[in-house]
Amino acid sequence: MPASSSSAVMWFRRDLRVRDNPALLAALEEGTVTALFVVDPALWSGAGAARRAWLAANVLALAERIPLTIHHGDPREVVPRVAGDRRVHVSAETTPYGTRRDAAVGESVELVATGSPYAVGPGRVRNGSGDPYQVFTAFARAWREHGWPEPATTPRSPDLAPADSRKRAIDMLEKAVADAPFDLPGAGEDAAWRRWKAFVKDGLRDYRSERDRPDHDGTSRLSPYLHLGVLHPRSLLAEVDHSSTYANELGWREFYADVLWHHPESAWADLKPALKGMRYDDHEDAVEAWRDGKTGFPIVDAGMRQLKETGWMHNRVRMITASFLTKDLHVWWPEGARHFLDLLIDGDVASNNHGWQWVAGTGTDASPYFRVFNPVTQGIKFDPQGDYVRRWVPELDHLPGKAAHEPWKSDTGYEQDYPLRIVDHAEERLEALDRYQAARA
Repeated sequence: MPASSSSAVMWFRRDLRVRDNPALLAALEEGTVTALFVVDPALWSGAGAARRAWLAANVLALAERIPLTIHHGDPREVVPRVAGDRRVHVSAETTPYGTRRDAAVGESVELVATGSPYAVGPGRVRNGSGDPYQVFTAFARAWREHGWPEPATTPRSPDLAPADSRKRAIDMLEKAVADAPFDLPGAGEDAAWRRWKAFVKDGLRDYRSERDRPDHDGTSRLSPYLHLGVLHPRSLLAEVDHSSTYANELGWREFYADVLWHHPESAWADLKPALKGMRYDDHEDAVEAWRDGKTGFPIVDAGMRQLKETGWMHNRVRMITASFLTKDLHVWWPEGARHFLDLLIDGDVASNNHGWQWVAGTGTDASPYFRVFNPVTQGIKFDPQGDYVRRWVPELDHLPGKAAHEPWKSDTGYEQDYPLRIVDHAEERLEALDRYQAARA
């Protein structure tokens, strides 16, 4: 049966899975379905090599699982051309770009949205006055009380039309994977579920105490799969205690999506105006040292090198490195957020950018102004034996234990050409606090 004779179209975006996909089930209710993925130039050209490779790998993995029609081009043109007069089923998109794109496509075809990338769609959790929540604790309580549906059933033999892909689109995806700057995690649903099962078996019990330890494999490492919808958070919540720390961390993802939904301008501008008058610096050499992991602060450099070499960074270290850029180097947070989004394979604009704002003091945190992460004490606390630092900063692999966090205290600390500290943290902390007070005044 040619794709054009199917009854409906399922347009995959941030839902690259068959399991627990309500939009796919809704499409299948209409009969034979054309499964479509569009390589969108607007998103493709703005992504770094790592992000393109990760997206491509998961699209190709889905294409091995089901007959997936893959095209390249502006969705406003491609989707109506493929769909004709058929209805197009989607998971509702909630990012500023996604909502604009869908509104534009919806002018030419009938879009049917079922579900979203979140357990609770952004905008649905509100306080007693009908307003969105401003802080996470209150949101999380209401989010749990609101609840979410059970995972959707998985179609055993979905009635899908044969794929009708364009060679250019396939070639782009295959080249992106071939050009990946490092070895990617296993792509696709099966790999994601294997990782989840391994985490449930070996890591979930100790997650609360281990999640802040970058020297241990104590996190689920599922964020890259959640980012592209290879797994749905509802599927994971169905297997954990809803009061657990792990559920709470999924709640943060939902909270930031909700914040962005209500404040789309906060993707690249301060959520709260209190620091509108903040004075920032523009020291490109220092920013470049931060990007390259050559600041002279071991935990910062380890994190930035892990990011560059793997496309992922431990969440605790994300906060430390973000604090260093915004409060030690006095750089406005979008500079760092863009760098992270360029490299992170789990880079989600809502979580990434509002995480940066939480650290910078412009976002949702109730007491942001006086928090300045000390990179040395943070390193010693969360990487007490220096294993994480030595793994990513080979210039310090000769220093034992926590000495790796303070090479300046060792007679041999710099014998392998580790860079000197580019700033004095104590001085920059006071400078940051002075600037905050001036801006608030």
